Amino acid sequence: MNASDSERLSSGFSKMGFDLSEDPTTADVVVLNTCVVRQSAEDTATGMLGRLGKKKRNHPSRIIGVTGCMVGPEKSQLKRRFPYVDVWSGPQEFGPILELAGIRYGLDPSGCLSGLIPESPHVSSFIPVVHGCDKFCTFCIIPYRRGRETSRPSSEIIHEAEMMVARGVKEITLLGQNVDSYGHDLRPRIDLADLMTQVHEINGLERIRFLTSHPNDMSVRILEAVRDLPKVCEMINLPFQAGDDTVLANMRRGYTIKQFLQKITQIKELIPGVNLTTDLIVGFSGESDAQFQRSMEVLRYVEFEKVHVSEYSYREGTFASRKMKDDIDRSVKKARKAAVGELQQEIQARNNACLIGRDFDVLVEGRKRGRLHGRNRGDKLVYLNTPSDLPSHQPMIGQTVKVQITESSPWSLEAELIEVQVKKEKVPVA
Repeated sequence: MNASDSERLSSGFSKMGFDLSEDPTTADVVVLNTCVVRQSAEDTATGMLGRLGKKKRNHPSRIIGVTGCMVGPEKSQLKRRFPYVDVWSGPQEFGPILELAGIRYGLDPSGCLSGLIPESPHVSSFIPVVHGCDKFCTFCIIPYRRGRETSRPSSEIIHEAEMMVARGVKEITLLGQNVDSYGHDLRPRIDLADLMTQVHEINGLERIRFLTSHPNDMSVRILEAVRDLPKVCEMINLPFQAGDDTVLANMRRGYTIKQFLQKITQIKELIPGVNLTTDLIVGFSGESDAQFQRSMEVLRYVEFEKVHVSEYSYREGTFASRKMKDDIDRSVKKARKAAVGELQQEIQARNNACLIGRDFDVLVEGRKRGRLHGRNRGDKLVYLNTPSDLPSHQPMIGQTVKVQITESSPWSLEAELIEVQVKKEKVPVA
């Protein structure tokens, strides 16, 4: 979500005539877009603000703005702590920053405050479709910082998607803190399945993904849309967060592990070959070794393609911070995170090895260390071994190519090109 917000704010500055700077210490306007899901992220943000404050002493006209989840409804404490910050804007509040820049540098921001669509979007880009969250999990600060769930009108989303496709985007990920709840607050009421159906009709768009889901809102209609709409990728991220019912209840997740696994079974039955990823928190308040082992059992049973694991982070203002103790030693949290990483490495190595010799369509997204890379529909990272006789003028980035997997590791795949799509013609690769 933050990456998408940054792209849109950058678009506003570009419309006003600003150029992007790679060095925040020399820029005329510096905007720090913050994430506070974990304490470490907030610590990084405050550290950066401290360094920017020192630099501003020698450049007092420089504008420093802060946006994102760090900026909640109550800003007085932040203003006292960082008096040199010129403007504090909450998530998606781009207007105050752009307006101050206009005043300071004699520019008119009129027409630059709405319809902020990235001007040079990545081949694979994001579109926020619902902001905020209504779940209020005890460990999470997001509802307090981003507010309650608010869905964007589908017409606005479709227009933005069409503009992005016209600018070269081939894959769109529909974003929300709880994307499955999209549309519940709209009238007439629609849901994520309806939205994906509309986005699916956009000419030139090749792939659709969505993030992040909640087990309680992952409906059959959404799953059937994934199954039935050819452009929607067969990949679902479904966080379970803990494998023990008592821990889940303390988190206020609203489901048991039995119910979660029933949802996993339903997904696999409706979408054969689906790639499943998940999120897991280790070391939540009161989590015993036995309770942690139940999380490990879930990982062994499901064999997720990827696990985003984090150590529980005390977040001031959450229910857990008020009513529960952060009583798991940091060394224990680190050991549990390492154990998850070790297990998941084994699972991913085994799953990826089974893909050797198989053919996939890969959307080429860029070049890293001189090698082209992209992802298949299951979101597997694939590095391409391009043949020496491939014409140097052959456009590759943004193209969907057919490949055969030749090597694997737990984290990525290597592949040989079989076929390259050029305009409307398929060119075989010898």
